[in-house]
Amino acid sequence: MGELVDRVRSLALALGGPGLALLVVMVTRRPGAMVVYVLLTVAGSVAGCLVMHTIGRKGGEALVRQRFTGEKTERAMAALQRNGVMAVLIPSLLPPPAPFKIFVILAGASRMSPWTFAVAVVLGRGFRYFGEGLLAVWYGERAIAFLEENGRLVALWTGITVLVLGVAYFWWRSRRRPAAATPLPPA
Repeated sequence: MGELVDRVRSLALALGGPGLALLVVMVTRRPGAMVVYVLLTVAGSVAGCLVMHTIGRKGGEALVRQRFTGEKTERAMAALQRNGVMAVLIPSLLPPPAPFKIFVILAGASRMSPWTFAVAVVLGRGFRYFGEGLLAVWYGERAIAFLEENGRLVALWTGITVLVLGVAYFWWRSRRRPAAATPLPPA
């Protein structure tokens, strides 16, 4: 099982950045096909993530503990158990080098439903890739230079936006929970 995980991880790392660059290049060459390219990119990402999710599901927590160590893994597992979908959705929005694969494997290890997991990845990656496709359409050849020059700033603002939306979601969700029954004061 360890050899398979290594191969999948190497393939994902090898194709991640170049795959994204390929999206920008293809959209720059044929802006009218942007939606098709984005859909194909999302489909490829979801397919790869589902493979890794299945590996995490089959290997369980033992695989996770064997392959990944340290405080980040513990925090990621705690976030996933606490927040479920949001713990997959938020990292799926962020560009490299933000960690995402660990959340994919942990989602499998924590037995997150493959459908729920796939929806979270589709939403996150779809939003991210559509935005990058729009940049490629709007800026053409300048999109690549823009991302190289401003990638960290874009990632920072994307992260801040996602964080604010996540906090708002959890606040809204906590407000919707029924309050614990409190006894009435004596009459």
